[in-house]
Amino acid sequence: MAPMFLVSNEAMVKAAMKAGIAGTFPSLNFRQAGELADLLARLNDYKTSLNNNHGTYGVNLIVQKTNPLYKKHLDACASARVPLYITSLGNPKEVIGAAHSYGAKVLCDVTNLKHAEKAAEVGCDGFIAVCAGAGGHAGPYPMHILVPALKKNFPGLTVVAAGGIATGQQMASATILGAEGVSIGTRFIASAEATVSDAYKEAIVEYGMEDIVLTERLSGTPCNVINTPMAQKMGYKQNWFEKMLSRSPRTKKYFKMLVQMRGMKKLEQAIKPGSYQHLWTAGQSLEMVHDILPVESIVERLISEYHESLQIIPGDI
Repeated sequence: MAPMFLVSNEAMVKAAMKAGIAGTFPSLNFRQAGELADLLARLNDYKTSLNNNHGTYGVNLIVQKTNPLYKKHLDACASARVPLYITSLGNPKEVIGAAHSYGAKVLCDVTNLKHAEKAAEVGCDGFIAVCAGAGGHAGPYPMHILVPALKKNFPGLTVVAAGGIATGQQMASATILGAEGVSIGTRFIASAEATVSDAYKEAIVEYGMEDIVLTERLSGTPCNVINTPMAQKMGYKQNWFEKMLSRSPRTKKYFKMLVQMRGMKKLEQAIKPGSYQHLWTAGQSLEMVHDILPVESIVERLISEYHESLQIIPGDI
């Protein structure tokens, strides 16, 4: 279960663990003092209560300088001995050092070979291949290009495919390409455990792949959102002045922080039950989502479809 900003919650992560997969979440979903440390303690207790046939959990850290909570969150994670890290938007060296000091693993979000090379140089355990069609900050390359390219150029490192995956058939496709696993987000927005508004969940079911658009206005980085009237009002491209501020060495750090804070507040208001501000991130895989189910049922269906798809392949070949 992919980490989803303002969507991933404790109930979803625990349900994922119980279902036998890794439930991951962004540390920035827990921004109050002591909130993350308390959650990690509860997740560790829950993990201990499950037997070895069940899953685990992981934390997504934004390691970019624009994240003011990065250091505090990394310290909290290291103290709790978090078993899995996913890093995004920055140099993962410090996270890798902390994680490897007690045997945890680090997977780094990458959208191209250049980013992957930098992560490999500082000792990552593998990559989350963020492909075209992913919700939020998607990459430019399709899964059928990026995953094999990573496997070819970085033999021995784990590759997890992300973006455009919502069915077991798509999971099977990823593993045939060489991925050791998949990271699925959008499908789990339409889950019983998600505490987002019913309107958001229903949008995941009702909208299709052609309703996903990229906007630069939400975080300063191209981000996939559902093309609602509010998204249209916000716009998709930064104006010339915003682009200048985001590129200038003197202003880019602070301007990006400002844009991200504004975007965070907009998204936070939009996901609340009863909100009429329909601004929602999602990936193109919502095309494949047709119902709202408990996490356990989603996982069971994914696994069933996965095995069915693998059985079909040899006969066709």
